Amino acid sequence: MDKILEALVTSSHPLPVKRAIVRKVVEAAEKEVTEEQCHALYTLTTRFILLGEDAFQRQTGQQVQEAYARYHRNEFAHFVSKDFVLGLFQQGYGPLDRRDPVLFDFLHGCLRLLISCPAVLEVATALQTEVLRVVCERPTPVLCARLAVLLADFPQCVPREKGQGALFCQQLVRTMSYFQCAANQEKELREYVSQVNRVSALLQGIWKAEPTALLPSLQEVFAIISSTDPAFEPSISLASLVQHIPLQMITVLIKSLTTDHNVKDASMTKALCRMIDWLSWPLANHVDTWVIALLKGLASVQKFTILIDVTLLKIELVFNRLWYPIVRQGALVVLSHMLLSFQHSPEAFHLVVPHVVQLVQSLQRDGLPTSKAFLLQFTELIHCMMYQYSGFPDLYDSILEVIKDLPKPSEEKIKLILNQSAWTSQSNLFAPGLMQLAAKSETGKTGLVNLGNTCYMNSVIQTLFMAADFRRHVLSLQLNGSNTLMKKLQLLFAFLTHTQRAAYAPRNFFEATRPPWFTVGSQQDCSEYLRFLLDRLHEEELALRALTEAKPKAGEASTADESTTSTQDPGAAHAPQDNPDSALENNGQTLVERMFGGRLSTGIRCLRCHSVSEKEEPFTDLPLAFCPPQAQHSPPRGAVNGGCESSQVEIGPATRDGVGPGAERQSPPPPQARSGPPLALPELVDYMLAPEILEEENRYFCERCGSLQRAERGVRVVAAPEYLILTLLRFSYDAARQLRRKILDDVRAPLRMHLPVHQTQPTRQQEAGPSPDSGENQAKKLKPSQREEDLDKREEAGRVRQTSASMNGGGPVTDGLREGGECRTEVRTMSYVLTSVVMHSGMSSESGHYYTYGRNMSAVDYEDNSAPTASSNFLPTSNGEQEELGTTSQSELPSGSCEAEVPNDQSSSDWTLFNDSRVTFTNFNSVQNVTSRFPKDTAYVLIYRRQGSGGACGGGGVHTNGLRPGVEPPLQKELMDAITKDNKLYLQEQELNARTRALQAASASCSFRPNGSDDNEPPGSCGPSGGGGGGGGGGGGFNTVSRLVF
Repeated sequence: MDKILEALVTSSHPLPVKRAIVRKVVEAAEKEVTEEQCHALYTLTTRFILLGEDAFQRQTGQQVQEAYARYHRNEFAHFVSKDFVLGLFQQGYGPLDRRDPVLFDFLHGCLRLLISCPAVLEVATALQTEVLRVVCERPTPVLCARLAVLLADFPQCVPREKGQGALFCQQLVRTMSYFQCAANQEKELREYVSQVNRVSALLQGIWKAEPTALLPSLQEVFAIISSTDPAFEPSISLASLVQHIPLQMITVLIKSLTTDHNVKDASMTKALCRMIDWLSWPLANHVDTWVIALLKGLASVQKFTILIDVTLLKIELVFNRLWYPIVRQGALVVLSHMLLSFQHSPEAFHLVVPHVVQLVQSLQRDGLPTSKAFLLQFTELIHCMMYQYSGFPDLYDSILEVIKDLPKPSEEKIKLILNQSAWTSQSNLFAPGLMQLAAKSETGKTGLVNLGNTCYMNSVIQTLFMAADFRRHVLSLQLNGSNTLMKKLQLLFAFLTHTQRAAYAPRNFFEATRPPWFTVGSQQDCSEYLRFLLDRLHEEELALRALTEAKPKAGEASTADESTTSTQDPGAAHAPQDNPDSALENNGQTLVERMFGGRLSTGIRCLRCHSVSEKEEPFTDLPLAFCPPQAQHSPPRGAVNGGCESSQVEIGPATRDGVGPGAERQSPPPPQARSGPPLALPELVDYMLAPEILEEENRYFCERCGSLQRAERGVRVVAAPEYLILTLLRFSYDAARQLRRKILDDVRAPLRMHLPVHQTQPTRQQEAGPSPDSGENQAKKLKPSQREEDLDKREEAGRVRQTSASMNGGGPVTDGLREGGECRTEVRTMSYVLTSVVMHSGMSSESGHYYTYGRNMSAVDYEDNSAPTASSNFLPTSNGEQEELGTTSQSELPSGSCEAEVPNDQSSSDWTLFNDSRVTFTNFNSVQNVTSRFPKDTAYVLIYRRQGSGGACGGGGVHTNGLRPGVEPPLQKELMDAITKDNKLYLQEQELNARTRALQAASASCSFRPNGSDDNEPPGSCGPSGGGGGGGGGGGGFNTVSRLVF
């Protein structure tokens, strides 16, 4: 039969004739045939299948062999013996090489015919060894794919004995690393991808059947991609394996990689770079997930050098993958993480900026739904990066133009995204035995390191930083190349805004701003420091402005030289260079005057002759004294200030004796808090502005009368500051005990309050000019309406005293006797909203602790909610001697009235607690109730922001320098360079510390004590001895021993 078939197939008969005869031969397979005839037919058909000259011969061989193997299975099993199979694998077949893919296809077909025959087990055992040998010889992708198909159908042929399964998987992975595709045609590329997928599918099946082989296989993958051999570049086909790795193993594997001290940085860098290259592999799922997991793992163990190197090396490659829809989504996920986490420098983002516009335009032209959704995600990323690295309009203008019609995320969302993505925000889950480095607060704000009893400075800095308009003005100043105090403050604000440190150490600023009489390492008064700092900034700007004005005119030098001088001059005032008329627009005021400066008018009226003496002076803060309980609701009679501990309301700089502002004017208060309900801050403002009677030993020397007389003294605000600083006079000196005491009264600060501001308006007669009898008319205006005293002999007198001082005494001050001529006073109530509160925890100004509550201002807080304007006589007449001087009646307009009680369910993100290095979210309810919980923790300095900027009394305004409320100025290059340098240094410090601790972990375990909760300890304490939480006893838990600052 075999001779006939061979002669027929090789004959020259027509093909239809040949096919008909072959059909007869196939049908004859059902008949009984001898073993020799079957063997001869199997030999012939094998030769046709493997060496056939044309398709007809190969097809004939397959048809005949399958037919006779089906009816004569035992004879076919005897033909396909162990020796036959080994011969094919070891020697090949005739001219066919032993590694020819045709041989693997032939064996695959033979095994399918023997699938239910017991002889197949003997063949499978022989194949296990040969398959392992084939894989170790690094076959081509085509041969590997054929082998993978064979082993997928016959898993019993996979090596499994004595650990050979893991070894086979490792060798197969190693073989895949040598795969290369030189084809350029799409069909050939698709075939290559198909071949690789068959091999990876084989590995997936083996891992499922034998889980112990998975980890060795992945270790082999990492060993391959981490190789630093320059002569070896692993194939990208390894990316196909990632989709078959269970996602549940991410934590285990990343921990194993990032905490293995045997893995060198160079190897890890190579591995990460090659994993990022895998993003180019089509249809490879979860590559982005594993890449991001490894990036986060490296960040959690502070290996920032690797992250920096890899980001700068691969960021452009990842961006380029966005052009290919098949890998676009995964590439965007990795790109977003790399850019958002690279927050110490704009270098990575600026590498891809030149390509953004072209990509956006391409996506817009595409018009596909998937492209539109992708474009929204991409533009959100771009907005986040431009927000993080502002100050480059030349780079961003074209980008903003092309994405102007696309939605922009809110500032709150941008801040949240940036805060969650930073390297320093990644928790160290992979090394729980090591002390974790402090990550930046979830608030996104930066703490300040306590340099040794410097909490008074830290609280003031954070308070000024939370004064958003002041901060933005400082950051917008062009101070390049200068070494002024304002430059140091600008640099400090820039660091607080953009540093990656959890807490910044302001050593240079401390040395530059510490008052000379402050002892290093000792606790000091924060209000005194605040007043000194503002004075210094004010005086410095005046001095620099004077130097600028004293320079030669433009005619004495060339235009180019003058331009260079003005650019480099540190004394070009604290105003932006793009607004040369800013000094004129601000009426010559300094930045401190525009932000914190107001004016007070103090008037004294003699109750005998009714002459008035007035003095007007500037202020940066209002000291508020505490009135005795019996005087809080009583009229101002008898004693000075209605019996208050202050004999004279002093508006000006505090004394520098270390006691605190206004302490020398207070009588010794008891060392315990006042009983009864808490005081309201407007009550203290009312008390300061209320008139007082000067009598007995406090009588006023009237120059008109020439003797001491009873008089009425009043204070009023005539110019309201943008930021109103209120200082509570809590510290006093007990002369009997020779101790400094603290008033512990609980003062509740409303979220909003009103301040009456008086503006003097001349009458029409004064505007027209003085009349011959103006003196007599003015004298008549001064007398009470129901008195008939003879004023013909009253002589005109007055004096004007000019003094010059700085912020708290600067400008001309008039102190003269005013009589005649009626002046009308327009009273406006300015609305203020609370922005920050400095708390003092302790019993005296020399000990304790300061911390700050700060509020994130919203756009609503800038709206003007001023009450209607009221008018009154400058000196209103009354029926009695104790007339109110310079204020409206309490029934008409309270001097410090606040709005309705603010609900306590405000968003917890509105308020932030700054406690040196610790920064946490809090709420207004905590601000209001902290003293009731911890009696030693009391409000000391409060700052309110004026609502609306166009008030008649404001001066300045928040639109100075072209800034709008709520908009942060772009960061200047010099500041950005300084921050970038420090951020790199910080990352290096983190990495070095992590490595040091890792080396020490083997010999000693580190323990840490968790931070206490604010529910158990006050915000201003570090333990049981601090704040109001210390001491034994009930009630407030007072401790008689004052603790020092921590």
